[in-house]
Amino acid sequence: METIQIQAGNVRIGGDSPIVVQTMCNTHTSDIEASVNQCVRLVEAGAQMIRLTVPSMAQVESLRVIRNMLREAGISVPLVADVHFSSEIAIAVAEFVEKVRINPGNFHKDHEKAKEQFAKLVKVCKDHGTAIRIGLNHGSLGERITNLYGNTPLAMKEAVMEWLRMCTENDFKNVVVSLKASNTYVMVEAYRLLAEEMKKSGMSFPMHLGVTEAGNGDAGRIKSAVGISALLSEGIGDTIRVSLTEDPANEIPVAQYLADRYDHKLHSSLSAVTIKGKSALATYAAPSRERLILDFACDFGKRLLDKELDEVVLDGYYIDDNGVERNLAASEFAEYLIDELMQAARRRFYRPEYIACPGCGRTMYNLEATFEEVKRRTSHLKGMVIAVMGCIVNGPGEMADADWGYVGEGNGKVSIYKGKEPLLRHVPESEAIDRLLELIEESATR
Repeated sequence: METIQIQAGNVRIGGDSPIVVQTMCNTHTSDIEASVNQCVRLVEAGAQMIRLTVPSMAQVESLRVIRNMLREAGISVPLVADVHFSSEIAIAVAEFVEKVRINPGNFHKDHEKAKEQFAKLVKVCKDHGTAIRIGLNHGSLGERITNLYGNTPLAMKEAVMEWLRMCTENDFKNVVVSLKASNTYVMVEAYRLLAEEMKKSGMSFPMHLGVTEAGNGDAGRIKSAVGISALLSEGIGDTIRVSLTEDPANEIPVAQYLADRYDHKLHSSLSAVTIKGKSALATYAAPSRERLILDFACDFGKRLLDKELDEVVLDGYYIDDNGVERNLAASEFAEYLIDELMQAARRRFYRPEYIACPGCGRTMYNLEATFEEVKRRTSHLKGMVIAVMGCIVNGPGEMADADWGYVGEGNGKVSIYKGKEPLLRHVPESEAIDRLLELIEESATR
């Protein structure tokens, strides 16, 4: 898809520009030293754009200081302010950052007032050369939109188009758009619908791709690669973020792989493929475990997601960290990768499905360690969808698909959700996983 080229600081997105790799700090923005240090480390890892959360006016000033310190150190990476629930914060921070991310679902609770506030934001952005990301998430669609279209990819497309028309009405084109979901099918369908609708409407805004709350480890990498690669392979997508519940520096190599692959700088290690009906035999000569995982997800994720194939068998080898050639034929590792790919493409569930945010400055507990413990203790709950979310601000909305949710409140307390309803609030962290498991067990016996 041909898009216009927009500018965020010294980075161009869209047009004939290479795919831009970005990430997000998980430090508290008010901790200026930690945030600056993490930004430096992320730039060294290859981040071309860095987002930081701005949950209050106090963090507006913190982010200003962070930006000034980075510029004084000779670091020119564009900074993106992540804003939810406060149009006033978005307007205030737009004066000095390179890009502002707003969420149409929670920019302002009153739609007419939202349009007024958005016009003010656009004026500030025009005056200061600031870009905007219209960043909608599946779990935070506004009530007005869901009443009209349900909680669907169509609703996501319609919500974003409404805001893109507002951009056009305000003669503002320095815009990137995203429609993220943790469900790879929903995410891919929403972007496809948007690409088609923009083309019909004569719009060509660049798109930011990502599978939100993808989790961690192999599963998070495979899930992200399936969703993002399905779109990049169709020419949809201009900038990407791989959201992992890990150190944000770990996101960069995965995103860079995807950027390089779809900018035609590297090729898959797939050496042969035989397809009979809807079954494929894939043979790899992979230079590493990581490359095998990512190559496999990109080579076959879209075909499984679109139901062109029903199964894939792995053959060949990869080279392990010790330089040893590991055969794949009928191996446990091959079966594990097949299971993970089928789960990521939502074709077969062999374990629970986890939704876990990557954490940011709003997270008030050890998200990574908690997520690992929740996974360990719920691994037997095949097919159940369990969310582990960093904060009460976005957690309940973003875990829209979950059967159960563990949501941090701050101050050592947790809320436990069944679906969209909180069953328990203010549970001490030390008891929260036990209480979650008790509730799941009670529900199963009813």
